[in-house]
Amino acid sequence: MLEQELNKNKNEVILNMDRENIYDDPAFKSVLKDIEKTFGKGSIMKLGDDNIVSIETISSGSFLLDRAIGIGGYPKGRIIEIYGPESSGKTTLSLHAISEAQKNNGRAAFIDAEHALDPRYAKNIGVDIKNLVVAQPDSGEQALDILEMLVKSNTMDIIVIDSVAALVPKTELDGEMSDQQIGLQARLMSKALRKLNGIISKTNTTVIFINQLREKVGVIFGNPETTPGGRALRFYSSVRLEVRKGEIITNNGEATANKVKIKVVKNKVSSPFKTCQITIGYNRGIERDLEIVEMATIYNVLSKSGVWYSYSDEKIGQGKESVREWFKVNPEKYEEIQNKLKEIIE
Repeated sequence: MLEQELNKNKNEVILNMDRENIYDDPAFKSVLKDIEKTFGKGSIMKLGDDNIVSIETISSGSFLLDRAIGIGGYPKGRIIEIYGPESSGKTTLSLHAISEAQKNNGRAAFIDAEHALDPRYAKNIGVDIKNLVVAQPDSGEQALDILEMLVKSNTMDIIVIDSVAALVPKTELDGEMSDQQIGLQARLMSKALRKLNGIISKTNTTVIFINQLREKVGVIFGNPETTPGGRALRFYSSVRLEVRKGEIITNNGEATANKVKIKVVKNKVSSPFKTCQITIGYNRGIERDLEIVEMATIYNVLSKSGVWYSYSDEKIGQGKESVREWFKVNPEKYEEIQNKLKEIIE
């Protein structure tokens, strides 16, 4: 029995040596070298090479959403689609991503195809509006040309397009109201994304497309909802988020915030179909403080006994609101707790 086990281990060692030796073949090494010489360093490599690093991210501004995406935020060098009904929080999510990128000395651009960006709201959320690059294109082609030039410049960290539904082809704009323009926008998006996908990856730019919902006519069985712009965006997106407005939160009879349900319907960088529910305050954006209290309690960074909260044997108070007030008085502790949560999530 012992002899059989020794022979088995010996055979496995020989097999592993053979596997390593096949990659020492001069012809194999030569073709890899020629491809790198022709197309540039990093154009081809083995997945086990030391120079391959983990995916970089830009935080979504929400700890709960970062956890749902699975890698701590939106992946860099990828296409993201955020879609949902009107007034569900799509633009708010994208502005928070811009704010997080700017906090880390990143450059951000907002292509406002809807011509509806509110600078005051963006500032309230934390966006540095003085340094935010904004374009308000006249047509879908112009918007995508601007996007291509920004991506190719290799100077941007994040670009948001708001929205796909507003990317109207020039032919449609120049035509009559009665003209039937079938599939123009889908063809425009398909061509643009074929060109942009590789460049976005090479320049490590995060590109977020905001999209709306439409209903297919005549659908009786199944989900009648669909997104404008054809199938190309669904195909090229590494992460797709479905955003739905939930319960409205009131204070003394006045609406102050609402719950937003987010589902990761597609995920190429982690496991898909995770969900989370965040709170978006009116004129404030994501209620990050409440998320930190919730997450810190889940991961035992904060201790909770009944309604009492404490941190490192220091009693804070009763209820989440008392913890929020404690954060304001103790900014260094607030930062410390945030950093601990980031380490856990990432």
